[in-house]
Amino acid sequence: MKLLMIEDNKSVSEMMSMFFQKENWEVIFAYDGDEAIELFNQHAQEWDVITLDLNLPGKDGMEVAKEIRDVSQTVPIIMLTARDSESDQVLGLEYADEYVTKPFSPITLIARIKALYRRSGLQEEHKAQEKAQEKKFDIQTKNFKLSSATREAYLLEQEIPDLTPKEFDLLKALSSKPKQVFTREQLLQQVWGYDYFGDERTVDAHIKKLRHKVEQVGPQIIQTVWGVGYKFDDSDVQTK
Repeated sequence: MKLLMIEDNKSVSEMMSMFFQKENWEVIFAYDGDEAIELFNQHAQEWDVITLDLNLPGKDGMEVAKEIRDVSQTVPIIMLTARDSESDQVLGLEYADEYVTKPFSPITLIARIKALYRRSGLQEEHKAQEKAQEKKFDIQTKNFKLSSATREAYLLEQEIPDLTPKEFDLLKALSSKPKQVFTREQLLQQVWGYDYFGDERTVDAHIKKLRHKVEQVGPQIIQTVWGVGYKFDDSDVQTK
């Protein structure tokens, strides 16, 4: 872990330094607000956690926190202060993730740092998974893409809105094989299941609603093949 401790009281810094060494953390100390900003900016993307005293010479902790947040919205910050009023805590948490009042136990601070570090790591992992998931499309053509993971479909980079489960499944079935004609019976089997004994007009009703939603974002891509059924074809879609 790479930690920046911003603390004007050198005796507190020296005490915490011993505990940090036991954890094998890389720690850099700043003793006033201006030095803190300078050190932070030198390695802005590398800090794992920042502990920040509210009462600092030069720029105070609140100013430092604001400038850090202007650069990074995600780096975890623990605010350290002798103030303990509710208004100070609320103000501090506008920029910080945790709020620890002095005097504090070094062991407690170490535990809070570890917990915040784990939490931020899980959040970043979750964001990375979401980002990867967003980029994963089962079906993708020049003008259309569909993700089963998020159950979203896009035409000309605009999301087709408010798709019901059956509408999404219909669109997926059709777009999985562009230009192939599907009979109503085939669509009933694929989307409703082999044991579904519904009227083929059920397909027509859902296709009508699906088309209406498609037309909200672009040209029609669900085409009727008279006397047979339906097909997906976006080859004639013109981008603006």
